[in-house]
Amino acid sequence: MKKGDNIVFFSGKKLNQSLVNFVFKVIPLALALTFTVSVQAELILEKKRPNVIIIYTDDQGSIDMNAYGATDLVTPHMDSLAKDGIRFTQFYSAAPVCSPSRAAMLSGKTPQRAGVPGNVSSMEGVPGMPTEQVLMPEIFKRAGYRTAHIGKWHLGYTPETMPNGQGFDESYGHMGGCIDNYSHFFYWNGPNRHDLWRNGSEIWEDGQYFPQRMAEEARSFMEKNGDQPFFMYWAINLPHYPMQGISKWREVYRDLPEPRRQYAAFVSTMDEMIGSLLGAVDDLGLRENTIVVFQSDHGHSTEVRGFSGGGSAGGLRGAKFSLFEGGIRVPALIRWPGHIPAGEVRDQFTVSVDWYPTLAELCGIDLDQMNLKLDGKSIVSVLNSAEACTPHETFHWQSGGGNNNPQWAVRNGSWKLIGNPIDTSAPGGWGRPGKFFLVNLAEDPNETTDVSEMHPNRLRQMVQMHSNWIDSLE
Repeated sequence: MKKGDNIVFFSGKKLNQSLVNFVFKVIPLALALTFTVSVQAELILEKKRPNVIIIYTDDQGSIDMNAYGATDLVTPHMDSLAKDGIRFTQFYSAAPVCSPSRAAMLSGKTPQRAGVPGNVSSMEGVPGMPTEQVLMPEIFKRAGYRTAHIGKWHLGYTPETMPNGQGFDESYGHMGGCIDNYSHFFYWNGPNRHDLWRNGSEIWEDGQYFPQRMAEEARSFMEKNGDQPFFMYWAINLPHYPMQGISKWREVYRDLPEPRRQYAAFVSTMDEMIGSLLGAVDDLGLRENTIVVFQSDHGHSTEVRGFSGGGSAGGLRGAKFSLFEGGIRVPALIRWPGHIPAGEVRDQFTVSVDWYPTLAELCGIDLDQMNLKLDGKSIVSVLNSAEACTPHETFHWQSGGGNNNPQWAVRNGSWKLIGNPIDTSAPGGWGRPGKFFLVNLAEDPNETTDVSEMHPNRLRQMVQMHSNWIDSLE
C-alpha cells in the first residue's frame, strides 16, 4: 500500500481520503475493543478460579483433634473442616522433621529431589531450598494469583531463599525453626537473635502474641486481595514449642496431667486461631470459592523443649524424627463447599507431595508443559470417590543419619520396610542401626512386630526397591 498526500492506492485502486480516514480509525478501535473483551474474559475466568489456603500445623500428633479420635481436646474449628470436607486416614508427610516436610509439600517432590534432605539452618545468611525448584506459589503466581506466606518458613535465610524470593508476593513471619511467641526471638540456643520479618525486612512487634498476629495478617491479606484469586500458605507454628497457650485454655486444661496439659492448651489456642481465619473467610464471602487444605508437618515432638511429649499418635508407634507411623502419618483435611464431598473419609494411601498437582488441577492450572518431574500425584479422583485407587503403589522416605547410616523407609502396597529404624516414642528413644523392621500394615497397623525373618523374599525385594530409588536420585 502506497500513501500519497490525498490519495491512497490499495490493490491498484484509488480510495477517497475520507474513506481512508474512516478505515484507519475504525479498524484500530475494533482491534482495541476485541483485545479489551479478551482481557476482560480472562479476568472473569481468573475470578472464577478458587482461592487456596493451606494451613500447615507444626508438630501436631496423628490423632490430636476430635475428628481423629482425641477425647480430651477442644478442637471445634479443625473438626468443622472434617465435617464440611474430607478427612484422610492414611495421609503421610514426606518427612518426619520440619524443613524437609515443608520443602516436599511446596515442591511436590521428595525432600531428596527437592534439595532439602534435612533441616535448614536457622541462622541468617544461610541458604536453604534451592532456587531452581519451582514451588507451588510460583505456579499459582504465573496463573494470576496473589500469593502470601504467613508464619514459619525454615527453608532458607538469604534474600533468594526467603519467601519473597520463592514465589510469594507477601510474607510475614519467622525464618528459623521456632520463636518465642511474645518476644519473637529464636527459641533454641544462643546467642539470642530476633526473628520476625515482613517482605524480607526485619520488623519489631514486642510483646504481641504471634499466633494472634498471624490470624490478623491472614485476614488483612484476604481483605486486600479478595477480588482476585489468592494462594495463602499459613505455616502456623503451633503446637511446636515453646508451648505458650493463652490463659483461657490453660484454665480449661488445668486438671490434665503434664505434659498433656501444656500441649492441649496450645492445640486449643491453635484451633481458636484457625477459627479466626475460617471466620474471616466467611465474613468476606469467600467460603464457597475457597479451597482450604489442612495438614500437620509430621508427628508430635518428644523433645525436652516440648516437655518431652504431650502429643499423641494414639496406638501408632513413633513420633517426630521417626519413620514409624506416628512420625509420618498425619491429620489431613480438605474443604471446598459444593465442589468436593462433605463429611466423608478417605482411606487411600496419600502423601503431602500430592497437594501440588491436586490443587493445580482443581484450579485449572496445566502442569503438563512445565517438565516439573513431580513425585506427587493428583488425588482428585480420590476426592471424588472412596473407591478410587491410591495414586502411590510405592513411596520412599529417607531422613537423618548422614550419608552412611540414614533412617529410611519404603511402603509398597500394605507392606512397609524401615531401614535403621528409630522410635522416638519409646522411653529414652530406641534405635537399631544396621537393622530392618518389616511390617504388613494391613495386619499390624501399630507396627508392633518385625516380620523380616518370616518374609525374607519380601525383605530382599523391598531393600532392592529402596536401592533402585537411591540410584534414581543421582
